[in-house]
Amino acid sequence: MLDACDGAVMTDTENLLEVRDLKVHFPLPKTNPFASAPKVHAVDGVSFDTKRGTTFGLVGESGSGKTTTALAIMRLAPITDGSIRLNGEEICLLAGEPLRQQRRHMQIIFQDPYSSLNPRLRAGEIVRAPLDQLDVGDEKIRDDRVAELFRLVGLRPEQQALFPHQFSGGQRQRVGIARALATQPDLIVCDEPVSALDVAIQAQILNLLRRLQEEFGLTYLFISHDLGVVQHMCDDIAVMYLGQVIEHADRLSLFGRPLHPYTNALLSAVPSADPALRDRADRIRVSGDPPSPIDLPPGCRFASRCPFAEDRCRAEEPRLRLIAEGHQVRCHLVTDDGSPPPHLAA
Repeated sequence: MLDACDGAVMTDTENLLEVRDLKVHFPLPKTNPFASAPKVHAVDGVSFDTKRGTTFGLVGESGSGKTTTALAIMRLAPITDGSIRLNGEEICLLAGEPLRQQRRHMQIIFQDPYSSLNPRLRAGEIVRAPLDQLDVGDEKIRDDRVAELFRLVGLRPEQQALFPHQFSGGQRQRVGIARALATQPDLIVCDEPVSALDVAIQAQILNLLRRLQEEFGLTYLFISHDLGVVQHMCDDIAVMYLGQVIEHADRLSLFGRPLHPYTNALLSAVPSADPALRDRADRIRVSGDPPSPIDLPPGCRFASRCPFAEDRCRAEEPRLRLIAEGHQVRCHLVTDDGSPPPHLAA
């Protein structure tokens, strides 16, 4: 419900994006006319800030809520509650023409370059479309802008006349990046932008995104399940599990000293060619599936899969606590001075 958004004023100008207690719940049909309607808790109280010119990463396994969070920020998914401020302006309440005008300040690069481009339009038309729809500049300015964007993303001018099926996967993603840059947005959401590409092409696209960020001071919200990509791209990272942020830290802290058992399990699962790392005895292996996002457990949402869970974990939901400067964790077993669960510390 859009009218549920909080309009509280936030004044920290260092942050481009400020998300507070964001919730996205999808109602389901009633199975019992006398019971309340069930709902999917896709995103359940997510908060974070993204500084200008930096990359903020959201990571987690499938179903954790990271993509739904990004779509809600883009106003492409319905918002149940919470606050989203971009450049200090509350965007939860926008609708109609004000929302359309706000879209020039936030753009998205989709995961699949094969399905995110209109197959009936030529590449130049695809990149030009946001400029036409938002009435940016005159005809000459738009033509020049499209030509410049093709150069910036490493495509040749004559490729403007080609259709999407005439490009490789990496080239199609370059077209998608050019389209996202067209309106000179403040925020670009990168929704798993390289997961559908070959490994060699992934490196090229990631390096292109980094170069464009350095050149134009772009701010990215980067969604991925690949921790290697996240470590390469992101300045700050939030780990999501079943709709909640369970750990949030800068890159060095998260990869150097992860505190939550789930974060440790994600890092343990990263493939390695080194047998000593691949077969080490202290790897944390998580079995089973997450609980249902419709019928949530009473305690920690990770307790049913956590190898260290105690009775308290199954009965009492932990809160997201600040352990050290910029490092937050949602776990009963992590001490206030930042010591991980005893089994992990050992």
